[in-house]
Amino acid sequence: MLQRWHRFTGALFLLTLLSQGALAQALPNGVTRVTSIEGITEYRLKNGLKVLLFPDVTKPTITVNVTYLVGSRHENYGETGMAHLLEHMMFKGAPKNPSVVRQFNQRGMQMNGTTSLDRTNYYEFFQASDDNLKWALEMEADRMVHSFVAKKDLDSEMTVVRNEFESGENSPFGVLLKRMQSIAFDWHNYGNSTIGNRSDIENVKIENLQAFYRTYYQPDNAVLLVAGKFDPATTLNWISKSFGAIPKPSRTLPVFWTVEPTQDGERNYAVRRKGDIQIVGVGYKIPASLHPDSDALSFAADILTDTPNGRLHKLLVDTGKASQVFNTSVNGVAPGLQILGAVVKLGDPIEPVRDALTAAIEDFRNHPPTEEEMARVKRDNANQIEKMLNDHQKVGVGLSEAIALGDWRLLFQSRDQLAKVTSADVAAAAGRYFKRDNRTTGLFIPEDAPQRAEIPTAPTPDKVMQGYVAKADSAAGEAFEPSQDNIGKRTTLSQLGGIKLALLPKKTRGATVATSINLHWGDEQTLFGQQTVASMTSNMLLRGTSKYSREQLADEFDKLKFSGNLFNFQTTRENLPAVLKLVAHVLKEPSFPANEFAQLRSQSLVGIDARRNEPQVLAAQVVQQHFNQYPKGDWRAFQSTDDQIAALKALTLEQVKAYHKKFYGISQAEISVVGDFDAPEISKVISDEFGNWPSGAPYTRLTQRNFAVTPLRQNVDSPDKENGFYSARMNLDLRDDDADYPALAVADYLFGGGAGLNSRLMERLRQKEGLSYGGGSSLSAGSIDRVGSFSISAIAAPQNLAKVDAAVRDELARVIKQGFTDAEIARAKSGLMQQRVQTRAQDGSVAAGWTTYMYLGRTYEWSKQFEAKIAALTTAQVSAAFRKAIDPAQLTIVTAGDQAKIKAAAK
Repeated sequence: MLQRWHRFTGALFLLTLLSQGALAQALPNGVTRVTSIEGITEYRLKNGLKVLLFPDVTKPTITVNVTYLVGSRHENYGETGMAHLLEHMMFKGAPKNPSVVRQFNQRGMQMNGTTSLDRTNYYEFFQASDDNLKWALEMEADRMVHSFVAKKDLDSEMTVVRNEFESGENSPFGVLLKRMQSIAFDWHNYGNSTIGNRSDIENVKIENLQAFYRTYYQPDNAVLLVAGKFDPATTLNWISKSFGAIPKPSRTLPVFWTVEPTQDGERNYAVRRKGDIQIVGVGYKIPASLHPDSDALSFAADILTDTPNGRLHKLLVDTGKASQVFNTSVNGVAPGLQILGAVVKLGDPIEPVRDALTAAIEDFRNHPPTEEEMARVKRDNANQIEKMLNDHQKVGVGLSEAIALGDWRLLFQSRDQLAKVTSADVAAAAGRYFKRDNRTTGLFIPEDAPQRAEIPTAPTPDKVMQGYVAKADSAAGEAFEPSQDNIGKRTTLSQLGGIKLALLPKKTRGATVATSINLHWGDEQTLFGQQTVASMTSNMLLRGTSKYSREQLADEFDKLKFSGNLFNFQTTRENLPAVLKLVAHVLKEPSFPANEFAQLRSQSLVGIDARRNEPQVLAAQVVQQHFNQYPKGDWRAFQSTDDQIAALKALTLEQVKAYHKKFYGISQAEISVVGDFDAPEISKVISDEFGNWPSGAPYTRLTQRNFAVTPLRQNVDSPDKENGFYSARMNLDLRDDDADYPALAVADYLFGGGAGLNSRLMERLRQKEGLSYGGGSSLSAGSIDRVGSFSISAIAAPQNLAKVDAAVRDELARVIKQGFTDAEIARAKSGLMQQRVQTRAQDGSVAAGWTTYMYLGRTYEWSKQFEAKIAALTTAQVSAAFRKAIDPAQLTIVTAGDQAKIKAAAK
């Protein structure tokens, strides 16, 4: 069974645009219809390619995803990380698409690729149009068997992947789990992290990479999925022409026969590195995902580590021994590893936590789950699955996990099986695998009666699917056009006392509805010195009320299918009135339990300490302290790590209660609701629950200003960190209604903003020189005050930070001297416009947009006019605006990295 439902995200209940009979009659030559479940139809091409079509007219967007049945499990000795490295190489182009990243950008497509143990997938999410979809299909067919996979691209991309590796090495949690994989497995490739070994990344031969590509990137080893607003018959014809032209390969896929032996004793290990938190993890070998015990073990892990209801949370976090508990797994086609653990504050004893953690896990068999625990896990799973099934944007990765196990329908079969898992199943499975000799703690200890756990063989997908009956498809929503005119036309704006209200009712898939709430109170004087208490008050709200404990409150929100936070959330039509009432109750009547306050403060201190020495945090502190010169205590002032810690330690529960009593209420507010709901009913609920709730602190907006600063250059030492950080910033006298702002937005998009890998910055840092895995620029502008800024950032190995700085300066100088090209401006306009349409297709984004616009006294007409200004821009105007605003000599530049590594590289 599929073990981790939170891994599967995708919109799977989709509206069929044509009857199956009509489409079947019009199938192209060589295409066979295989099966259909809940709106998903599978077809097969003669060359072996599987095709899944998911029509959904509710949003004007499309997802195209290709899953290849190859991951890190398929790598050979000396080739670890090859599957992931090849994923990067697939964005380097193919004969018909030599600049695929630029083409993605020009069409405003969101794209990415992901690699895991058993599969690799590539997806594009974009505005629905025949031209976009036809291009995406032809591009994926082109790069399936014709990608360049060239030596020159490997030379630059290798260093990018190595930088990604170095970035992961900065994470204590990531390093701990990577080591656990390698120690827990003796022979199987699940013991290798997907990112690979550093020496393999650096030394892999192009011939090996090309051979790996030719073997696995073939139609008979791939599944193509198209989801969204498209015509199935037309799309199937395009697929037949583009992918059908690829011949079925003559090669035979390699067969893997390594089976991990039964573990014969506990294994212990320690990672000793510089860091600011302690972590203890315990891993147990478990069966493959198709084995019946897999679901039961997942239940056990969730019951143990749920926050705030989990047994380990109550045992360790509520008692102050640990600040957090967690669970994760390494699992798939082959037997894997279930990992449970806890985070412990630096300086606190970790051995008692390890002992208590282990004892509680291995004693689970003797204390079967209660009816409430089972109901909670089943409800959480059901809620997650329901949300997944209503969003086709994420369908690619969601189905990719099931595809990797052998049959995409396993997603539905396993969903239905989850409801049948019993308390006895969970306790029995825990007893079979949560054993001492199956625990990763590795000393060899002679013993007469070892407690070994035999890992059984999982059944085949055909056997698992035998007798399975699929559920009926769900109801569909309306085809909503997300234009500014339509949004404005469909929205009702009103005033309820101090509340500005925007209501946009429409039919949605799954009857989903999104809500955004903005509350304003206080002024410069009353908010002085209140930063920390305000944050802690907000974070305490969900930890108990006059009616509910923290655990009960979490259950109530789960029952109402609530997701998000108190101010931006999603639920369904039938639950929205109750959710609004519950949110109002939480905001009005928090109980502020003393034990929860102590726990939250401890967790906050641990979290701040854990980030203290991260290069990005160190650099950001210097930059913020340089630019933010408000006096200490001012609501707008920057708080350093030490300031935050001191304020938290000095804070009392009485101060939190006093802040809530004085400030919480309606002085000025904006509330918007977008989705499937009854407008008169919801308007009345909002009026009843929020209309007569005055704040004791009248609201006056705090003005913002930029301080006059002298450019600064500073290097910050971050010892024993494999990765470093580059940060640059300058202030701009800018508002978003200035004449130059649209041109600057386009210029920033091209230099390092929304253009992503195709930006000037990343073309240079990543594509050309291989210095950085990630970086970019950002432009900010005030909507009321003139408080603009331009920033640049990038991660890089410490010894490469100077090269990053030189490259950034060179690219700035090149743009200032030469300007942008006509082709770049056309690409930026296209990309920006399509991305904005995609944003407006998301109900949560529209709701948040309305609250912002109402606060500023605007409507979506402002958005329409802004886009019209962008459309009218010329290349000369964009180049001139950038030259006028951006002065490299005014940049403050701060780098953070291990100075010892920098000096060693210089020698």
